[in-house]
Amino acid sequence: MAPNSRLILTRHAQAEHNVDLDYSIHDAPLTPLGKKQAASLSRQMPDLQKEADLIVSSPLRRTLQTTTLGWAPAVARLGGPRSVVLLPQAQECNALPCDTGSPRESLAADPEFAVFNLDPLTPEWTSKQGFWAPSEEALFRRARSVRQFLRGRPERNIVLVAHGDILRRITASSEAGPSVYPWRNAEVRIFEFDPEHVDSEDCFLYQKEDVAAAGGYGPTSTELEIEEGEGKL
Repeated sequence: MAPNSRLILTRHAQAEHNVDLDYSIHDAPLTPLGKKQAASLSRQMPDLQKEADLIVSSPLRRTLQTTTLGWAPAVARLGGPRSVVLLPQAQECNALPCDTGSPRESLAADPEFAVFNLDPLTPEWTSKQGFWAPSEEALFRRARSVRQFLRGRPERNIVLVAHGDILRRITASSEAGPSVYPWRNAEVRIFEFDPEHVDSEDCFLYQKEDVAAAGGYGPTSTELEIEEGEGKL
């Protein structure tokens, strides 16, 4: 682990399922507005583009697109899209179509995504079962595995592009559990490992600063389920 690792966490820009809250869209890509939001990040964070040592991304389409557009200068400097580390553990939480990734073969057949190193994508990564299930226990383990992966990297400045629900779990605390922070589309916040927990199995984080937010607030699928449940009471 690099000493005092800085984790630059990024939520994807506006995707198709964020617009009409249509969570039946499989592996929803960015909207035209979302692409503009993502592209604007590169202009908002010139210093971070120069400082990033590693780019890590959830392998869903909207996060990969946010990565290539929002972190374009850093990706180019680090060696292009194949330098981006795809981390299936950082996929979104729920088993809805919009939160379910595409098989490796499907991504490899699309020129937009074939440029990435798809080797980390096993046949099970889209199953939403076992380790990948949307249960509380499985999500706790998966978010912890993301923190452990980041802790094990030697790079100093690590970018992770992911999703609102899983980011709230990645940024959980020992006292309060998962965060309730409403991540906006194309929002960037910087975290570090909590010195009190960095050597523990959970290796919790704490926030250092807000950096940029290019989009408005787009509810996640979990938040919509909560809102619908409250409306039925």
